Amino acid sequence: MLKNTNTPKEAESRAYDALRGMLEKIPVLQIEGIGAESASADWKPDLMVRLLVDGQPHMLICEYKSNGQPRHARTAILELRNYVAHQAPQATPVFIAPYISPAVRQMCQEKSVGFLDLEGNARIAFGGVFIERVVTNKPVVEQRELKSLFRPKSALVLRAMLREPGHAWRVTELSEISGVSLGHVSNVRTGLIDREWARASNDGLVLAAPDALLDAWRDSYTAPPGERLRFYTPLHGGALDDVARSALRADDSPGRAAFASFSAAQWLAPYGRTGTHYFYADDDGLRKLQAALKLAPASKGENVVVTLPKDPGLLADTVEPAPGAVCTSPVQTYLDLSIAGERGAEAANHLRQERLSWPK
Repeated sequence: MLKNTNTPKEAESRAYDALRGMLEKIPVLQIEGIGAESASADWKPDLMVRLLVDGQPHMLICEYKSNGQPRHARTAILELRNYVAHQAPQATPVFIAPYISPAVRQMCQEKSVGFLDLEGNARIAFGGVFIERVVTNKPVVEQRELKSLFRPKSALVLRAMLREPGHAWRVTELSEISGVSLGHVSNVRTGLIDREWARASNDGLVLAAPDALLDAWRDSYTAPPGERLRFYTPLHGGALDDVARSALRADDSPGRAAFASFSAAQWLAPYGRTGTHYFYADDDGLRKLQAALKLAPASKGENVVVTLPKDPGLLADTVEPAPGAVCTSPVQTYLDLSIAGERGAEAANHLRQERLSWPK
């Protein structure tokens, strides 16, 4: 039995309005009632919608979650399917949330569960009715959450995990190795688990979907803030590489510098040389490069680009595939190449195949 009411719980009022507004636009549908189940139970749906479809009765069983991330969506989908299977076998289950990502939409579709989000995305099929709408833009809140997950402090945690994707991490261990506070590591942990990019095991936090994590990082990645300086060097080819390697491995002098972007990829997974050489450096590292490579400032015709990043984590996350060939890590190199135009995207894909492939 349904309670017919126009005052659903405040937390679900927007879901109620969105659902009703969508259904009222379908000419063959007549809404008989929207409400909640009156009988008490271990679990009951948030909304039950009684409809007439060309005069034939039908029911939608709806569950609203304030968080539409995969972990919460999976729980809601399971509850909806169980309820429909045992209480209303002819009804259509529908998952509702503020925002439902493409991954969760696919999850709903695979489980034969309809979905609706408050941004306007929807896919519900029943009784000869098919409703599908796609909104291309992500909501501001979702974009902000993703950017927060990939900001410099959070990125220190992610880089550590991607270096050892099969390792089970304790929060304290991640905090120590990344130099990030326990509270911040816990926030990253929650974000990864909610998106099902990681799972909590008895031994600690384990990456469950490193490829999906890297995809999302790439899609939201922008060039790191910092000063970008252009130079000309008279050195070329192997001579330049040898001198640069000698400068980069000079551990007895202050300053850090590393091959970056296409130049790092040349050592990590060669794809094709470019005429410009790229480095990340701090102030002292820049001075070492200037002296070793005989760099002269260039307003045009540069063949060396040195970025002084504001994020020190970029220079802490390096690898040395050959003596002195200090390079940004495969993950960082991949991210930088991904925003370096069509040729960069090709080099990024090659690097990923060679150095960033994980067991499915």
